[in-house]
Amino acid sequence: MNDFSYLHTNCLELSIYLGCDKFPHESELQQEWENNKESLLTFMEQIHRGIKGVVTDQQGEPIANATIVVGGMNHNVRTGR
Repeated sequence: MNDFSYLHTNCLELSIYLGCDKFPHESELQQEWENNKESLLTFMEQIHRGIKGVVTDQQGEPIANATIVVGGMNHNVRTGR
């Protein structure tokens, strides 16, 4: 699903696994949260980096499939539908 969403909707989804135990016991959850809380929050703060916004025409209407070129980047960014 992650690859499909990124390819067809420009939406990046991530699945993060901390270990091999997909369903830890309830008694372990609090410690897992404490061990990983700061790392997860720091990771989430990174959403504020990069390109974001809406590309519009002169009337303020969104432009689908617009290509955005940024100097120094070796690939273009395309807006969604």
